[in-house]
Amino acid sequence: MIPRLSQTPSLDPIVSAYLESLRTQNFSGDIASSYSDRLSLATDNSVYQQLPQALLFPKSIADVVILTKLAQKPEFSALTFTPRGGGTGTNGQSLNQNIIVDLSRHMNQILELNVEERWVRVQAGVVKDQLNQYLKPYGLFFSPELSTSNRATLGGMINTDASGQGSLQYGKTSDHVLGLKSVLINGEVLETQAVNSEQFSANLTQLNLSEYGRKLHETIFSRCKTLRPLVLSSLPQLNRFLTGYDLKNVFNEDESQFNLTRILTGSEGSLAFICEAKLNLLPIPKYRTLINIKYNSFDAALRAAPFMLEAKALSVETVDSKVLNLAKQDIIWHSVSDLLKEDEANPILGINIVEYAGHDAAQIEAQVAELCRSLDDKIARNEAGIIGYQYCDDLTSIEKIYAMRKKAVGLLGNAKGWAKPIPFVEDTCVPPEHLADYISEFRALLDSHQLAYGMFGHVDAGVLHVRPALDLCDKAQVKTFKMISDQVVELTAKYGGLIWGEHGKGMRSYYGERFFGEQLWQELRQIKTLFDPNNRLNPGKICTPLDSAETLYPIDSTMRADYDRTIPIEVRDEFKGAMSCNGNGLCFNFDVHSTMCPSMKVSGNRLFSPKGRAAMIREWLRLLAEQGVDPQTLIFDSSKNQVKLTDFVAKIRHSLKKKQEYDFSHEVKAAMDTCLACKACASQCPIKIDVPTFRSQFNQLYHQRYFRPIKDYVVSNLEFIAPIMAKAPRFFNFFSTTQLAEVAANKLIGMTYLPALSVPNLRQQLVAIGYQGETLETLEQRAASGQFSAENCKTVLIVQDPFTTFYDAKVVADFVKFVEKIGFRPIVLPFNPSGKAQHIKGFLSQFAKTAKNQAEFLNRVAKLGLPMVAVDPALTLLYRDEYRDILKAERGNFHVQLAHEWLKSVIQNETLNVSKKAVESDRLPWHLFAHCTESTELPSATQDWQQIFAYFGETLINQNVGCCGMAGTFGHETAHIEMSKAIYAQSWQVKIADKPLNRCLATGYSCRSQVKRMTHQGIKHPVQALLEIIS
Repeated sequence: MIPRLSQTPSLDPIVSAYLESLRTQNFSGDIASSYSDRLSLATDNSVYQQLPQALLFPKSIADVVILTKLAQKPEFSALTFTPRGGGTGTNGQSLNQNIIVDLSRHMNQILELNVEERWVRVQAGVVKDQLNQYLKPYGLFFSPELSTSNRATLGGMINTDASGQGSLQYGKTSDHVLGLKSVLINGEVLETQAVNSEQFSANLTQLNLSEYGRKLHETIFSRCKTLRPLVLSSLPQLNRFLTGYDLKNVFNEDESQFNLTRILTGSEGSLAFICEAKLNLLPIPKYRTLINIKYNSFDAALRAAPFMLEAKALSVETVDSKVLNLAKQDIIWHSVSDLLKEDEANPILGINIVEYAGHDAAQIEAQVAELCRSLDDKIARNEAGIIGYQYCDDLTSIEKIYAMRKKAVGLLGNAKGWAKPIPFVEDTCVPPEHLADYISEFRALLDSHQLAYGMFGHVDAGVLHVRPALDLCDKAQVKTFKMISDQVVELTAKYGGLIWGEHGKGMRSYYGERFFGEQLWQELRQIKTLFDPNNRLNPGKICTPLDSAETLYPIDSTMRADYDRTIPIEVRDEFKGAMSCNGNGLCFNFDVHSTMCPSMKVSGNRLFSPKGRAAMIREWLRLLAEQGVDPQTLIFDSSKNQVKLTDFVAKIRHSLKKKQEYDFSHEVKAAMDTCLACKACASQCPIKIDVPTFRSQFNQLYHQRYFRPIKDYVVSNLEFIAPIMAKAPRFFNFFSTTQLAEVAANKLIGMTYLPALSVPNLRQQLVAIGYQGETLETLEQRAASGQFSAENCKTVLIVQDPFTTFYDAKVVADFVKFVEKIGFRPIVLPFNPSGKAQHIKGFLSQFAKTAKNQAEFLNRVAKLGLPMVAVDPALTLLYRDEYRDILKAERGNFHVQLAHEWLKSVIQNETLNVSKKAVESDRLPWHLFAHCTESTELPSATQDWQQIFAYFGETLINQNVGCCGMAGTFGHETAHIEMSKAIYAQSWQVKIADKPLNRCLATGYSCRSQVKRMTHQGIKHPVQALLEIIS
C-alpha cells in the first residue's frame, strides 16, 4: 500500500498574501497555486526544471496592469515575475522559481485584420498556425516559420525573435513586427512602433507615451546611435542575430527610423510583458516547387551551402542520415518513399530540401531548370557527393516532405535506452561558407565523447540544430553536458558564428558576454536597468541590471534529471511512458479538429495534457521514492493479488479521512480522471508516452489505499453484466431509462444518460435475417477432418465487442448481412469480455485475467486460419496494444482485423461477388467521422474506407475531427458530462451541423452514441452504408 504524500513544497507567505490581495483587485484571470498546477509549468522542451511559486493567467491587458501595479506595493517588492507563452522553448527561457504569468490560456484573440494594408493585430497567446489558418481565406500569411508552429504562440516567437525555414527571404519574426503593446513592471502600458529619426524628440510627442515611455525611447535612441559603429563592426553580421537585445536592428539600414520594438523582440520577457502585436503579412505564394537533393554523405550536403545560396531558393533544409533513418523506420516513410526513392546499393546519407516559392511561375520554372541543369552536370561528373534528386510541385507532396522532416526530428527524442538526444547545443549559426568545416569539427568533438547524435537545420542560413544523446540521470554525463556546451561556444566563436536562440536563449544567456564583448554586454545591462532596474522580470535570463549582485542561471542549472535520478531505475522502467516525456509540447496542439488530447484543448489547462500528466506521475514517483517505498510495491505483478484484512481496515480509515488530509496523490488522480483514453498521445506524440497505460498503473496503486467509487465497479463489470441484461432488454431498459432511474444513477453512482440496450437484441436480429451460424467446435472438427481449407473457405469469423453487440446490435446484424451479400459466409463468434473497461479504470489484476482468457480463446480460433473481423476500433485495437503490454509473450499471435482492413484485402484479392462500379457524381457523398483512436493509430484507415466506397461506386469524404467527447463511458459519468459536451461542441458539432445525418458515418460506437445523444438522431457505421448501397 502506498503512503500518504503530504510533504510538498509550500508557498512563500509573501506570494500567498499577494495572491489573496490580487483576488480583491478585479483581476479577471485565473490564479493557480496548487502543487499540481505549479508542476505543470515547471518544465518546457528543455532539460531544465524550475518550480514556480504560482501561476497567473490574465484575460486582458487590464489584468496585466492590475497584477504589476499591485506588485509595486512595498510589501510585495521582493516578488518577481516571468512571462510565458507556448512553453516550447528548448533552453528554459520561460522557466523560473517565481510567479509565472501565462498569456496563452486566455489572451489568444485575433483582434483586427487590414487586408488592404496587409497587417493584423493579435494578442500574444495566438498560436502561429492558428493565425495562418485564419488568414488563409484572405490569401495572406505570417511568414516566419518554426517547427513548433502548431503550438508556439506569437508572443513566444516575438520574445525569442524566432525564425527557421525561409529566413533568408522572409527574415526573422522581428522583421515582421510593426508594433507592440506591452506592460512594464511598474504597470504602465508601453506602445512601440517605428519613429522617424530626424527630429526624433519632436516625433515622440505625437505618440501616446508617458514620461517614462518617452525616457526609454530617448535614452536608447541616443545610446544605440552612439554605439552603432561598434555594433556593426564587432557583432557577426549573419542572417540570425543574438537574441536579447537587438542593438543593431533598433535602427533600419539607413538609420532613418528607430523602433524600440526591436529591443523588445528577443528579450525573452526580461523587459516587459508583451501583450499585443501588430504584424506585417505577406501574400501566400501561388507557386511552389520542392527539389529533394540526395547525397552520399551529410558532409556533402553541408558543403553544398555556398552552391545553394547561389541558387537563390526560398529555403534549404538539411537532414542527416540519423534523422532520415528514424523517418524510414516510422509509418510516415510510406507517404514519402516515392518522393525520396533510394538505391540500396547507394543509400541516402544526407538530403537538402530546396524550395522555390513565389507568384511568378515563369521565374520559378527558370530557377528550377537552372538548378536542375547544375545538378545534372555535377552528377555526370560525379561531383559534390550528389547521388540524385527529385522534384515536386503539388502542395500535397510538398507538405508530405515537410511533415516527414518534422516527424523525424521529433522521433529523435524517442531513442531506445535512457540516453536521449536532447536540445542543448543547438541554435548555432555560422557563415554558410564555413558550415561544413564547422560541423566537421563539431562532429569530431561529439565523437570524442563517443556520443550518438542527430543533426538538422537551415543550410542556407548557416544554422544547424544538433542533439547529442545523453542520460542526465548519470551525473558523469551532466559534467559532459557542461563540457560540451563550453566547447561548442568556443568552436562557434572560432568560425565567426554565434550562439543564437531560435528556441529561446534561456539558460544559455550565461554565454552572452562571450559574443557581445565587454562594452556591448554592459550596454545590454544598461537597457535592462532602464526597463527593469530591480531585476523583477525573468531574473537570471539575458542579463542582469547594472550594479546588480544577482547572477544568471548557469548552463547546468537544476534539471528534470536531478529529480528523476532519485527514482529507482526499475520503477522508471515500469513507468517508461511518463519518464520518457521530453516536454516537446506536441500535445498543446491548438487545432480543435486535431485528435491530440481533447481534455487539454477544451480546458486550456496544461495539467490536463499528456505532458502535464507525465510530469505529475514523475513527481508522484519521486515523492514515493523519497518516502522509501519498496520499488516492487509499484511494479504490477498479476500474481500479487492477495488482500490482507489489515490492509482493508487501513483502507477504510484512509478513505474516511480522504477529504480532511492532504495527499498529493489526490491531485494526480484529478489530472488522470480527465483523460478520455483516446490514445492520441500513444501514437501522435513522437515519444509515444501513452497516458492511458500509466493512468491504469496509477489507478491500481491509488485504489489500494482508497476505496473506488461505485461507478468504477459498474463500468468495469459492464461486459459481464450486459450479456445477462440483453436477454431481457425491454425489462432492463424500463428500469435504466426512466426519469427516476436517471436521477438515482446520477445521485448514487455518478452516472448519467444511461444507454439503452438494443431491442430486439442481437440474437433476435440474427434470427430475423435468417443467419445460420456454426459453433466453434463444429468448425474445429471440420478443419481437423480436412473438410475445408482456410485458403478456399470463404468464411469470416466476426468477433463481438460489448458495446456494439449489446447497445448497437443492428450494426453487427447489418455486417452479417453485408458479408453474406458480397459472397462470404459469416460466423458470429460467441461473446467473450475483452477487459477494456477494466483497463481504463485501473483494475489491472482483473484485466490481466480477462485478457488472458480472451487471448486463449482468440488464439484457439486463430488456428482455423480464417479471418477474424470486428467492427469497433477501440475494442479491436485493445488486442494489439494493451494485450501486448499486460500479457507479453502469453498474448500469442492472433490477429483481429477491423472491417476496413478485411474489406481492403478481399478487394485486392478480387474475391468479392460484387464487381467494381464507376463512381456516380450525381449522388450525395458520404461523410466519414473517424474514431480518434483509429485515426491516430491507423492513419491510413480513412483512405482505406474511401477506396472501399469508391469500389462500390460511392464518394466518401473524410471529415477531419477531434474527439467526440464520449470516450466509452467517460461521457456517461456525471463528473465529466459538461466536459464531454464541450469537447463535442468544439469539433464534431461544427463539422456535422451542415451535413445530412443520414449520410454521416462513424466507425466508433462511442461516436455514434454521442451524436445520437446530442442530435437525437442516429448515424450509421460505414458497413451499414455499404449494405444500403448494394441492397
